[in-house]
Amino acid sequence: MKMTMHINEDVLADVMEITGASSKTAAVERALTEMVRKHRLKCVLREGMGMTPEEIRESYDFSHADLPETPLSFERKPVKYSAKNAGKSSR
Repeated sequence: MKMTMHINEDVLADVMEITGASSKTAAVERALTEMVRKHRLKCVLREGMGMTPEEIRESYDFSHADLPETPLSFERKPVKYSAKNAGKSSR
């Protein structure tokens, strides 16, 4: 989606440096994705996953909770078929 936004250039530069994003678009997408991830994590932790607060503290290393995660890539890669299997379906 293409849109026009007013973003503080210093903040955007910081996000690009922190995340290693190669473009402004990638930096904004990464920051938004991270915000959603943190919100979902807080919701899960608030609900407790059926665990007591003590059990949660013992089972998760919270020192890494603020570090950005590497986004998953869902690119479809072309499948190479050998001549022997050409024309056969894997379904």
